[in-house]
Amino acid sequence: MTTLNDIQEISTALKNCKTEKIKILHKFLFGSLGDRSNRKRIREFIGFDFQVESDEFKKKLESVDELFSLNELITICNILNISFDGSKPEVSKRILSFLCNLEALAEFSRADIDDSDNDEETANDFEKENKKSYSFGGESSNKRDSSMQCEAQCNMQCCDVQCDANKIYDMQFVDKYRSSVAQNTVINYSDIESAISKFNAESHENIANWLDHFENISQLFSLSDLQMFIFAKRSLGGTAALFVRTEPQINSWQKLKQALIDEFSFEINSAHLHELLSKRKMRDSESAPEYFLKMKELCSSGKIEDAALMHYVIKGINDRQENKTILYGCKNLFEFKEKLKVYEVIKSDYAKSKAVFDKTKARYDFNPRFNSFDKLKPKQVHDDRFNSKNESANKVKSSGGFERMKYNNFESRKSKFCFNCGDPNHISRFCVHKDKGFKCFECGTFGHKASKCDKTKSKPEVATLDVKFKPKLDNKVTIEDISVNSLIDTGSQATLLRKSVFDKLNICKLYPLNLSLSGFGKCKVNPLGYFKGNIKIDDFKCNADIYVVENNVMSYDVIVGMNVLMQGETVINEDGIVIKEKFQRIEEVDSLSVLPINVTPNEVELNIGPDVPNIFKDKVQQSILNYVPHKTKATNVELNILVKSNEPIFHQPRRLPFSEKKIVQTQVAEWLEQGIVEPCSSEYSSPVVIVRKKDGTPRVCIDYRKLNKVVVKDRFPLPLIEDILDRLQGSRVFSTIDLKNAFFHVDVNKDSRKYTSFVSHEGQYQFLKVPFGLCNSPAVFQRYINTIFRPLINDGIVLPYLDDIIILSSSFEEGIERVERVLSIASEYGLEINFNKSHFLKKRIEFLGHVVEDGKIFPSTLKTKAVLNFPEPANLKQIHSFLGLTGYFRKFIPKYSTIARPLSDLLKKDRKFKFGEEERISFNQLKLMLAEKPVLRIYNPNYETELHTDASLEGYGAILMQKSPDDKNFHPTYYMSKKTTDAEKKYSSYELEALAVIEAVKKFRVYLLGIPFKIVTDCSALEKTMQKKDLVTRVARWALLLEEFDYVIEHRSGTRMTHVDALSRSPINIFCISFDNILPRLKSAQDNDNEVKAIKELLRISAYENYCDRNGILYKFVEGKELVVVCLTVCKPKL
Repeated sequence: MTTLNDIQEISTALKNCKTEKIKILHKFLFGSLGDRSNRKRIREFIGFDFQVESDEFKKKLESVDELFSLNELITICNILNISFDGSKPEVSKRILSFLCNLEALAEFSRADIDDSDNDEETANDFEKENKKSYSFGGESSNKRDSSMQCEAQCNMQCCDVQCDANKIYDMQFVDKYRSSVAQNTVINYSDIESAISKFNAESHENIANWLDHFENISQLFSLSDLQMFIFAKRSLGGTAALFVRTEPQINSWQKLKQALIDEFSFEINSAHLHELLSKRKMRDSESAPEYFLKMKELCSSGKIEDAALMHYVIKGINDRQENKTILYGCKNLFEFKEKLKVYEVIKSDYAKSKAVFDKTKARYDFNPRFNSFDKLKPKQVHDDRFNSKNESANKVKSSGGFERMKYNNFESRKSKFCFNCGDPNHISRFCVHKDKGFKCFECGTFGHKASKCDKTKSKPEVATLDVKFKPKLDNKVTIEDISVNSLIDTGSQATLLRKSVFDKLNICKLYPLNLSLSGFGKCKVNPLGYFKGNIKIDDFKCNADIYVVENNVMSYDVIVGMNVLMQGETVINEDGIVIKEKFQRIEEVDSLSVLPINVTPNEVELNIGPDVPNIFKDKVQQSILNYVPHKTKATNVELNILVKSNEPIFHQPRRLPFSEKKIVQTQVAEWLEQGIVEPCSSEYSSPVVIVRKKDGTPRVCIDYRKLNKVVVKDRFPLPLIEDILDRLQGSRVFSTIDLKNAFFHVDVNKDSRKYTSFVSHEGQYQFLKVPFGLCNSPAVFQRYINTIFRPLINDGIVLPYLDDIIILSSSFEEGIERVERVLSIASEYGLEINFNKSHFLKKRIEFLGHVVEDGKIFPSTLKTKAVLNFPEPANLKQIHSFLGLTGYFRKFIPKYSTIARPLSDLLKKDRKFKFGEEERISFNQLKLMLAEKPVLRIYNPNYETELHTDASLEGYGAILMQKSPDDKNFHPTYYMSKKTTDAEKKYSSYELEALAVIEAVKKFRVYLLGIPFKIVTDCSALEKTMQKKDLVTRVARWALLLEEFDYVIEHRSGTRMTHVDALSRSPINIFCISFDNILPRLKSAQDNDNEVKAIKELLRISAYENYCDRNGILYKFVEGKELVVVCLTVCKPKL
């Protein structure tokens, strides 16, 4: 019984095919996508158990037509090695017919294998034919045409394509070539094949580039489609060749080309491309322009900005940084290429000059083989060994002033000198040191020649003329009992140590610092930190700050600077540097001038919590000092603009004062340099406006109001502020990061740039980066920042809101670890951070208009200040503004709707504006309640939760309360209040109480759904009403709404519900006092009491009597109870 595995071609295809294709075949055979055992089941398949044209066959055929696309059917044909020509029903029927009769499928496959054997024979013939040459012109033309016709026949058999043999090779091309090429010019197929590079489908190979190369070669030799097909198949190797062998339906050049494109074309990942560019360095055999072109070719695999390409090219050139300064500042690639040519010329001239210098210098170097002792100085060549009477040497003065010895014959020279040890008294044949090997005439030891002497090799240094003395500047220096190689630098303010040496010291801590070092090639270097160490220089000892730098910054292990030298008396003389204890008399001599290394504080001022331990402050500082936005990764987020109308929006440039023109000119020039805008000639145009910031400084903006009206809005949602605040639960330590020029991180789609066009007095420009003022800019930036930090957002580590990013943590240890993770990701995506506006490891932060501290939420001081300073409204517009401002904090204010009712009633239709006494009381009451700094706790779904409600004819309200595990008391997390409508005022009392419950549950649904909670009300009828089977329709409908919640109802008397009763009644002269409201006053009073402050200071050092400090408030244990220490100022009544 035949199985699919018995058919050789199908067995091979099952082994090599991708899993996705196997799943399609499995679905065809067994009706499902299957699992890991798919290939095994398919191999064991013995065919369908129904006959062709049977009812089951037709039913299966209908099912196939319904479930499979034509592309999927073609995939199955490729695996089964059968033709997929024809319509979809024909292909379906062909596949099903073969699968009903596997013997027929096997016969078909064997016939195909026979054809393949013919292909191999033909290929062998073709290989032999390649070795034959054909010439253009002469008597061999007839033979050439005949052989080409025979070869064409073979090729047609190989490809199974019928075509005219005379069209295999373009004879017109041959005739044309005959007239222009000499008769003895010979080209064979091997020449053509060798001109075509192999394509193996490796990761670094680009199929598009290879196809372009192949078609260029084919066009050069005027190859026909058939010949192109043959040469292309022969040029494939590795995975590409295997792929073509598994696709038998490919029988022409066009099909082969398309198949290769579909299978192997890809756009390289931007991060991977950046990695390749950074690793690709200029080789010694390459010139700078050649290296640039190869890097440019590599960039064609993806999207790389011109500025990035130029950066990688400069970085990849192996030369001193100061030599490469000529390459900086290019605005485009053409200018960069021209500078590369200039750089190459300068480099070449320098190499030639150096060669001349070395050659000239060699004339002044005495040949050491004639002197085994000391090197002779110019014009002082004297040696007794050359003064013998038998010496027949001619003294010849060289151009350099040296007297050289020229011997008349080799024998006389050989008789006077040993080439092994240099002794003039014997020849090398009689040398007693022969067994020691050659003697080095540089260092005087045996075993190597002077040309290979390591002891005399040194790095090239700057040459100095007319030096009177060469003092020794590398004294013996010991740091913490470790001897190091050093340089004494009188021009350096600081003492520097390489990191590799620091790692050997038994020093655990390296103190971070906020400064930079200058003097290294006029560049600034940030040290890794510093430590206080013991330094010994010869007999001089001291203790000083030692700055640790990276190994590549300097070649010496340590540079001893003036902070060490100033502790002693230092003099430089011919013998070197002398350092002695102060007040000892030493000789004064001339000093040397050394390029100073200056210590400069950085400009970044870090905002770190005041109570953060120093070890964590040091880590934050180190992370920030090391932060560099590399941008090795990129997102696919960009701004796409769609407009509702095709009519362009155009506006003439507005007239600006001369002072503002200068501001616009400077800003546009800066944007151009940074690659944010570019000149354009768009039919769209918006004007430039100057607006003033809060500090009065000008800002250049674009007035996109007209454009925003026709732009299709991007509906990507911004995070709800309430949701963000809810997610702060459990966090006690916060860090916030402010992004610099946030929108400019996101690219604008090429086709959408024309819409961002703006005009100034200088010209027209369009944005390459997302501009401010466009209606879709916030949404696209929120999508961009969410994409970058998605893993951290899902883990609850980061909460981004536009350019503000808050990092949550429960401790300082966790906080620093999460800050480092965020900075690492931000660096990979090239995010510019404004560290001056960022905050780290703080227990109290301001975020989105709220203050968060110790699990509590307060209104922002700036927001409440705006309310307190709000003038008394004089019109409806000001009423709108005031209610909008206070409404932002309505969740903090009990009975808000009732208090604000007189003001909100003024906004009713046909209501005359009259700001009377009732409205003034409401206005002042809202301001007063915000002045009291109300407090809410952050909601936590794990805490015990209660919902307290109450209702009256004036309105209804609720408080969502949770029990804190710290003090075992219930605290408010949210207030809700609402006015009753005219219809609701007609409800019975228990209906109003039910309405209050229902509205509160709706309001707090996101908090209550999925947790057990208690509904507390002062209406006993409500508790009993909800237990009845027959209810009023309205109440029954409400009862159904409560079915999805896990709740119980508890009745409490009205005397115990005054806190929520106030939410539903008139606010006048009603105050709700809670422990949360009194704590801030207690803390403030204690901080102003000298006696309490003294006790708190003592507690910081050790325990004191029965006092304790909790969250800044002083307590005392009295008879086993913990009581608050109350100052007299708190007891005073507040009027």
